[in-house]
Amino acid sequence: MLPLPALAAGPLVLAAASLQESLNAAADAWAAKGHERPVLSFAGSSALARQIEAGAPADMFISADEAWMDELARKGLIRRGTRASFLSNRLVLIVPAGAPLDIAIRRGFPLARRLGAGRLAMADPDAVPAGRYGRQALSSLGVWPQVAPKVVRAENVRAALALVQRAEARAGIVYATDARATKGVAVAGMFPAANHSRISYPLAILRTVSHPDAERFRAFLLSPQGKAVFARYGFGAK
Repeated sequence: MLPLPALAAGPLVLAAASLQESLNAAADAWAAKGHERPVLSFAGSSALARQIEAGAPADMFISADEAWMDELARKGLIRRGTRASFLSNRLVLIVPAGAPLDIAIRRGFPLARRLGAGRLAMADPDAVPAGRYGRQALSSLGVWPQVAPKVVRAENVRAALALVQRAEARAGIVYATDARATKGVAVAGMFPAANHSRISYPLAILRTVSHPDAERFRAFLLSPQGKAVFARYGFGAK
């Protein structure tokens, strides 16, 4: 289980790693209204969902896909009537800044050959949403069998981003918003949205909710003002 803050001034929110900058900004905006600032814990959606299944005493969960929220719903771990899908994103191929990759993303594109002896960093495609979307895209484009042996599986999308930023991987697959979060990578191409499931971020209040501000913070995130914060970081609204 990942470590959680011992004392939470505001609601404790478990959120997908790709939301780090945007959700922190939203929490700041909420606190500026006179509320206690929410306490945020970021990791891969899969790791967070497993924390919740193990009994983590959190108030809210924000996933980077619907599947992990579905699993928690099936187990009765989210509060009925509080689930809402509110953000979208795009999937991109990145390379280290200053190390361009001459390639166009299309069916059968020679990604494995362009990688050469290098590696492709991805969040774990067996569990983490960004990795699942990435494998779907590469499979749909007909290149996954060739690329799979070159994949470095990271624990979350930000770990994959860091591998590319440090040039420990020749390329990586992350969300467009992740690529915007650092000057250490460049976008080599954007995957067509039709080649993978729609990227959707749902949130829900958890069954273990204890903080009285949890529902009000949820309403703020879903409000036009809340969504405007995420739009500044490149997220789409749903």
